[in-house]
Amino acid sequence: MRSVGLVQLEIVRREPYEGGTDFGEVGPYERIDAVAHYAVDPLAAPNAGIVDLAHAARDGDGRVCFSGDVVVLRPVTPTGGNRVALIDIPNRGRRVMTGLFNRAVLDVPPQRRIPAGDGFLMRQGFSLVWCGWQWDVPRDEDRMGLDAPLVLGDDGKPTAAWMQLRIQLPDDASSVPLTDQHVGPIGNHEPILTVDADDAEARLYVRDGIHAEPSLVPRDRWRFALASEDEVRRDPSHLWVDGGIRAGRIYDLVYRAATCRVTGAGLLAVRDLAAFVRSDRADNPLHGSVDRVLLTGVSQTSRLIRHLLYLGLDVDEGGGRAVDGVLGLVGGARRGEFNHRGAQPSVQPTPSFGHRFPFADMAQDDPRTGHRDGLLERVAAAEDPPKLIFVDTSAEYWRGDASLASTDVVDGSDVDHPPFVRRYLYAAAQHSAGFAELSDLSPSGARGANPLNMLDYTPLYRCALTNLVRWVQAGVSPPPSAVPRWSDRSAIHRDDALKQLSAIPSLVLPDPAELPVMRALDLGPDSERGIGRYPAQPFGEPYPSVVSALDVDGNETAGVRLPDVSVPVSTHLGFNPRHPDSGGAGQIIDYFGSSIPFARTSADRQLAGDPRASLEERYPSLAAYEDAVRAAAEQLVDERHLLPEDVELCVRLARRRYLVVSVIRPRPLPGS
Repeated sequence: MRSVGLVQLEIVRREPYEGGTDFGEVGPYERIDAVAHYAVDPLAAPNAGIVDLAHAARDGDGRVCFSGDVVVLRPVTPTGGNRVALIDIPNRGRRVMTGLFNRAVLDVPPQRRIPAGDGFLMRQGFSLVWCGWQWDVPRDEDRMGLDAPLVLGDDGKPTAAWMQLRIQLPDDASSVPLTDQHVGPIGNHEPILTVDADDAEARLYVRDGIHAEPSLVPRDRWRFALASEDEVRRDPSHLWVDGGIRAGRIYDLVYRAATCRVTGAGLLAVRDLAAFVRSDRADNPLHGSVDRVLLTGVSQTSRLIRHLLYLGLDVDEGGGRAVDGVLGLVGGARRGEFNHRGAQPSVQPTPSFGHRFPFADMAQDDPRTGHRDGLLERVAAAEDPPKLIFVDTSAEYWRGDASLASTDVVDGSDVDHPPFVRRYLYAAAQHSAGFAELSDLSPSGARGANPLNMLDYTPLYRCALTNLVRWVQAGVSPPPSAVPRWSDRSAIHRDDALKQLSAIPSLVLPDPAELPVMRALDLGPDSERGIGRYPAQPFGEPYPSVVSALDVDGNETAGVRLPDVSVPVSTHLGFNPRHPDSGGAGQIIDYFGSSIPFARTSADRQLAGDPRASLEERYPSLAAYEDAVRAAAEQLVDERHLLPEDVELCVRLARRRYLVVSVIRPRPLPGS
């Protein structure tokens, strides 16, 4: 069978992986770097949902052509593999799969090397594939991307597109590049230039709170310009504001980009590469060694997978199955800017197309918009739909959207998931795995008012992958979904959680009025065609939002609880307010949670007025603590949320946190 869509895999380089390291019974791996060349029919029904595909240049056969980066790691001896291809969708161009599953330390900034970590994926025999899909990341050996086609006007020339760029900085700046404002290793995207640096129709708005009414900044108070020590120079790739761009304030720049891309081509690249790696084509390096294809993504790319499923792109252009299963991490109930004109794929917080109904799996009626829809309506119509596992942390619930995947948009009541879906909350964890240290400074440069969340959920996540493989290969159902639910009293409203947490004296709480909410959006009359009106206008009452209920220590009771949560040394939370020095008082910082250690002794606890039992009141010794953690980990094994080989890993991780809290404590805690 010839795979539709991917017409050529151009192999650029082949070499032994990690110098020919032997991964147990599976043996050594080979690395293949390649460029995938795609050609898709804009008139084919499965491609109809891709915005502006019909407005791109076509070849002599009427197809739209584009290309993207591909990396493959495959067992040198195909019979040693597990016959499963795991396709990782790079997060902002970065290959993160071995960091999540193999506990590898990823290079910062990203490097060409793919570290093996503890070799978990290789020892399991997976064929590993990375698919470049994003058009605005730098293209080099470090980060993977896609040459998405340009959108052309009726005159055949590249067309401009209105877009909205949101800016909220942790520090003051005089000018910023016109690109998504992620900093550190996940930032540095290609700037999206204005069509005209003197464009009088471009607008800049500013506000001090996320729900405040924006003020229009006079056009003579800002420019498309780059500031240096000596001058402010006209520059179509930067924004300059008279008086500076102030930390914590929220700026929305609405302007016309000089060109725009068919961003949805990235969705087609993922689909068509998935179809290719399972095909029997002679040019497929995995030919004959793969029966099942799984997609995995984290954060941005978990939301991309949600979008792919919403459009029914789990099947290829010819109607054949492309994807057998999905494991998505911390995507919440949103999609993203992945398929509209002027889309910025890395944008997360700006109210836009990715924040629209539907959120839950199956169809609901939304009285705000008058629409009835469900995220997985197209997928569910298949005779044998793919198996889907989605994992979120407390952070996605506290940002106001994750619970919408499991509740009704009208009253927030529980809804059921279809039988081919599992959803889990990793209780009390933050968006990314935490570190065993008490620090308020995040890797992205954001500062929290509390120490950052220390929980590391990766041992749970690789068991989730193992459960997914058993599900697609042998029909063994994973554990039931575990999310906050009203029916078992494991769900509460955020305001009620904050009231309970207010008893902890050292905890800085966010302002309830500044918590993010999801609202219906009015993007203008052309929004159904993927053309937006900016800024998007939220309207109607906020969609309901719930979080997990809390135990007496303030730790979450719903979902899957790590031993660090069921046998705690701290209260772990999915939110962290912005540090006072970062502006935006009362708002929470994206992605990061808090860890508030227990007092060491009963005397310390009483002096602080802390209602939570101290360490000495809970655990007579470190050995006793480790025994309790081991018992909790073994319970997770029985529940099939942890692999037996990772019990001692959980004990080691918990020990580190115990020592940080009981011995190290490098600085005074907030409020102490």
